[in-house]
Amino acid sequence: MREVDIMSTFSHTNILSLKGMVLRDATNNPWMVFEYMPYGDLAEVLRANSPQFKLSKPGMKPLTKNSLHWISIQIAAGMSYLSAQRFVHRDLACRNCLVGSDLVVKIADFGMSRDIYTCDYYKIGGSRLLPVRWMSPESVMYGRFTLETDVWSFGVVLWEVFSFGKQPYYGHTNEEVVKLILQGIILLPPDECPSVVCQIMRDCWKVEPRERIKFPDILDRLEKAQSKLIQQGSLPRPPQGPVTVRTPDVLDPDGYLLPAPTTTREYLQALPALSN
Repeated sequence: MREVDIMSTFSHTNILSLKGMVLRDATNNPWMVFEYMPYGDLAEVLRANSPQFKLSKPGMKPLTKNSLHWISIQIAAGMSYLSAQRFVHRDLACRNCLVGSDLVVKIADFGMSRDIYTCDYYKIGGSRLLPVRWMSPESVMYGRFTLETDVWSFGVVLWEVFSFGKQPYYGHTNEEVVKLILQGIILLPPDECPSVVCQIMRDCWKVEPRERIKFPDILDRLEKAQSKLIQQGSLPRPPQGPVTVRTPDVLDPDGYLLPAPTTTREYLQALPALSN
């Protein structure tokens, strides 16, 4: 019921709308009724549109770099709204964003994706399942979740978007990822990622939480970059343009993309040590 109470107060274009609830009796949990998003979760949409597969869903145009920028703006807008409500999401990831008609993206979860994406979650010290690949160092180390940890997760979401849905730290187990995060090893921006987006990622991944960029500033930067692209004629609405073809990767047995045979830490870089 608490989740229903919280979600019923949200009203934003980029937040999944709760339409109602069904309660059979007082002993059962309520069934929540949400608006329908025909293209499903963003992670699946990105992977289907990756240069390797190019399997756009029926009725959806192929994603371009400009489309990825528009997706990022919408997620930033939704998170800016949530942060203004002082709401901490705790599980921001592409799997928890849904895609509707005209490439409208809405932030969802709120605990609904764990059953189908169990490989993205990991138990630390016998605790509940946690999305470690999207977690900040202080979340991994202390179990602390704040608006600043959501900002860290947003940086990982940008990485997902511009890598066409690759799993963060692909090629590493969840246990290895925990160690990497605690060692201060972070992701490098994907190839061909716009410089403004690369810088936002870095500003999301500052070691000290108070030094991280705020969601309104993220949204402002992305919208200013969009305005420049529109002025240059490279970002029409709806966004269109050629997709940059990249060397295809291979899949592991679980269906996740594995890195091409290059150096082990090509996509990782070190952060300064986390202060106590």
